[in-house]
Amino acid sequence: MRYDESHESPDVVDRRGEAPARGIGGGGNIGGLLYILPWLLRTPYGWVVVVGAVIWYFARGVFGGPTVQGTHGGNIPVSAAPAETPEVHFVAFVLDDAQSVWTQEFAKQHRDYPHAKLVLYTDATQTGCGFGQAATGPFYCPEDERVYIDLGFFRELSGKLGAKGQFAEAYVVAHELGHHVQKLLGISQKVDSMRRTSGAEGASVRLELQADCFAGIWAHSTDQRDILEQGDIDSALSAAAAVGDDRLQRQATGTVSPESWTHGSSEERVRWFKRGYQSGALDQCDTFGAAHL
Repeated sequence: MRYDESHESPDVVDRRGEAPARGIGGGGNIGGLLYILPWLLRTPYGWVVVVGAVIWYFARGVFGGPTVQGTHGGNIPVSAAPAETPEVHFVAFVLDDAQSVWTQEFAKQHRDYPHAKLVLYTDATQTGCGFGQAATGPFYCPEDERVYIDLGFFRELSGKLGAKGQFAEAYVVAHELGHHVQKLLGISQKVDSMRRTSGAEGASVRLELQADCFAGIWAHSTDQRDILEQGDIDSALSAAAAVGDDRLQRQATGTVSPESWTHGSSEERVRWFKRGYQSGALDQCDTFGAAHL
């Protein structure tokens, strides 16, 4: 995939290496100190520990520890900066390119497209939807309109899941951004309402497959900008198949349980990505009206 390696994006929020606070005793939160304060003050030299901890906490809050200037505005921890820099540039490029495409698509409908933010983090982070962890994989939070990605997922995608190539990673970003598009179009809200009133069996799968189709629409647009290279689309299709519910279940347990699917089978995910890629049209991504997924 051809992309601008020096690309910078105002929509990337870099939290890599930060320790998230989780309330009392968690993530470096001073609440943990307050919890044990009575006990500390009864011990010899306990006050020394308390004063030292308070000084450390506020110095950390003001100065933030050793940092370097981030590539996307703001500071990032030194320990997180060097190794993943190429991936950061790549993700930022895909994000900006995809959001430019959606801005144009929304303009055709005389609508504004407010940009989503993309948060890079390590292991765990606070989100508008609660505490997010890398174990869940990349995700979109509709409450704060942000995509969250731990870049370690891409190594798992290439290694454990066998989906190699940059366009496999681009597919992941484009899919999560598809959920932002769904929110802006009011689709996510309708699905949430359906779930509350009738359970909406299969709604989650249809929502995810539509996000795959929206990712395909972005891939379709890249044909016009000399971005695609040979094998890129195959790489995206490989990624879509790798994260199908049936394949993931078979790898994890050796059995497949369609009634518990949340994202769709490998075949379905590939089919809907291809539908978006081949048509480049929003009206071809109506998974909710489709009789056959």
